[in-house]
Amino acid sequence: MKVEMVMPQMGESIAEGTILKWRKGVGEMVTLDEDILEISTDKVDTEIPSPATGKIVEILVKEGTTVAIKTLLAIIETEAGAAVAGTGEPLAKAPVVESDEAPGRPPAQLSSPHDGSADGGIVVKEFKRHSEAPAIPPTPPSIEAGGTTVKTSNFLSPLVQRIMAEEGVSLDEVNRLVGSGEGGRVTKKDVLDYAAAKKAGASAAPTTKQPSTPPSPPSIEVGARPSAPLSPPPPPASSGGMATATGGDARSTGTVWVGQGDTVVEMDRMRKMIADHMVRSVHTSPHVVSFAEVDMSKIVKHREATKDAFKAKEGVNLTYTSYFIYCAAKALKEFPYINASVDGYNVILRKAVNIGFAVELPTGGLIVPVIKGVDALNLTGVARGLSDLADKARANRLDPNDISGGTFTVTNVGTFGNIAGAPIINQPQVAILGTGAIKKRPVVVETDDGDFIAIKPMMMISLSYDHRIIDGALAGRFMARLSQLLANFEG
Repeated sequence: MKVEMVMPQMGESIAEGTILKWRKGVGEMVTLDEDILEISTDKVDTEIPSPATGKIVEILVKEGTTVAIKTLLAIIETEAGAAVAGTGEPLAKAPVVESDEAPGRPPAQLSSPHDGSADGGIVVKEFKRHSEAPAIPPTPPSIEAGGTTVKTSNFLSPLVQRIMAEEGVSLDEVNRLVGSGEGGRVTKKDVLDYAAAKKAGASAAPTTKQPSTPPSPPSIEVGARPSAPLSPPPPPASSGGMATATGGDARSTGTVWVGQGDTVVEMDRMRKMIADHMVRSVHTSPHVVSFAEVDMSKIVKHREATKDAFKAKEGVNLTYTSYFIYCAAKALKEFPYINASVDGYNVILRKAVNIGFAVELPTGGLIVPVIKGVDALNLTGVARGLSDLADKARANRLDPNDISGGTFTVTNVGTFGNIAGAPIINQPQVAILGTGAIKKRPVVVETDDGDFIAIKPMMMISLSYDHRIIDGALAGRFMARLSQLLANFEG
C-alpha cells in the first residue's frame, strides 16, 4: 500500500510552507510518527512526522521549495498491517507557489469555527458600516469585457483580490496583465505596480514581461549616480562615487541610493516574514492609536511583596506582563468588539479569549506565542503559561498550536525603557495593546481634603485598533476599563 504525505495546515491563517530539510531520502525506511521533514511557515519552524511505517519511494518537493498546504510531498510504501496514521482521500499534486501569494483559503473561511478554543465558539455579525470592499470572486477561465472575450489562466489569490478592491483595479484590467508569477499568474507585485503607474498617469498597457521570466534580482551599479533626483537626496558631489540599489519587491519605493562605504545587507528569512506580515497588516487595517496613563502603585506593591515567594513556589517569575495579560482578559470579556476579527462586511466576535504576547528571539526577530483561554486563568496560571511559552520560543520548540488561534495581542514596549509605542495589529485580530515602562514621577492626587503632589509609579498604555469596526469612543471605554483594572488590582 502507498501512503501520501502532504503539506499540513500549520495554523488557521497559514496557506503555504517551505521545505527546509529532508531527514530521510528515497529508499530509506521510516517509522510512524518519526520526524522526517523540517518545514518553515510565516509563523513557525517545525518537524513533520511520517504518516506511516514503510519505505520512502518518492520525494516530490525539493528542499528550499515553497508549496501550498495539502501539496503532495512524498510517497511512502508500506507492507500489509504496517502502522498508518489516519489518511484522507488521495490528493493530487499541487502547484508550487510563491512566497506570500499562495492560493490560500478564501476570506469567507475566516468564519470557520477553528479559533484555537476548545469548543471553537464564535459569533458572526454582519458589518454594515464603511469597510473594505467585498472580495472579488475567483477568476473564471474567460470573461466578457466590452464585447471582447479576454482569456486568462491566472489564479487570483484572496490577497490579490483584496488589493484589487483597495486600489480600484478592475478585473478587466488585471486580465490584460501578463503576470510575473508561476505560469503567468498575476501577483501582488503586479497589481501594486500597475496601480502605482495608473495613479501616476502612466500608460495602462499590460506589462510585456514573459510569464516564464522570474523577477529580476536586486542589482548594484557601483560608481554611478541616478539620472533623476531621489528621496532621500544623494550626498553632495564632493562625497565621492555612490551606487544605486534597485529592488523588485512591491514594498520597495523604487531606486534607493547607496552612498560610498554603505553596506547592503539582505534581510534574513525571519525578518522578511515579519516585514511582509507588517506590510499586510497596515494595508489591511486602518490603524488608529489611543493612549492612557495608569497608576501602577498597587501592582508594583503586590509584585514586590510576592515575587520571591511566587518564584519559590511556582518555579517561574511573576512578571509585569502577567498582570497586563490577566487584566486585559477581564476587559476583553466586557468589550467583545475588541476581541474580534473582520471578514469582509462581517464581524466575528470571538468566544475564546486567547492572548498572544511578543517574544524577542536570541537570533533576532519576534514571535508571538498565544496563551489559550486566558479568561479562565488566575494570575498564577497566566504567569505559568507566559513563562512556558516564552521558554519554548527562545529554544525554538514552539509547535503550530502555540502560535495559532490568537484573538488579541499584548506587547511590552517598556522592556527597554520605552515610555510608549504604537504597535501594528497582528492580523486577523483588530487590536493590540502596548505597555510602556513603569516610571516614578510626581502626579497630582485628588482627595477630600484637597489636592497634593505624590510620587507614583506611572505607566503609559496604548491601543492600536482597526478603525473599520472600532471607533474612538469604544477604544476609549475599553482603555478606561483596563486602566481601572490595573490601578485597582487586588491580587
